[in-house]
Amino acid sequence: MASHANINLDDLDLQILEILIKDARTPYLEIARVCHVSGGTIHVRMKKMEDMGIIKGTKILLDMPKLGYDVCCFVGIYLDKSSSFSVAIDELSKINEIVELHYTTGDYSIFTKLVCKNIAHLQDLLLNSINVINGVQRTDTFISLSQPLDRNIKL
Repeated sequence: MASHANINLDDLDLQILEILIKDARTPYLEIARVCHVSGGTIHVRMKKMEDMGIIKGTKILLDMPKLGYDVCCFVGIYLDKSSSFSVAIDELSKINEIVELHYTTGDYSIFTKLVCKNIAHLQDLLLNSINVINGVQRTDTFISLSQPLDRNIKL
């Protein structure tokens, strides 16, 4: 992982990132027009930021309820011992409904975000996929009622 001291972004890099944060599909030529530089300059800057690991890719944002996934929840996972971490992460990574995994401080060893079709689907995942993983001691589940904010940080 790159150290923050090694990341040298100038105003143009930050302006490019701000445009892409608003809409990652903005064409390079449109970014160049807004930034008053050539398309080639944008291409070079994008490649530089990708090589530095600042830009890790692009994602499509899906409306999960429209795809039949009506339940979003968070599951805090207690492991029986710290040596269970790698095995648990490997097994949890195989569960498609888990869309985020975090190694955390505090009460939980692992904190996950899941999307499920309904409560019965969530119950099945907890009982038959998550709680049966070797090393998982127990879980706490939090169901999201709504998500009024979902954004990247403003630079």
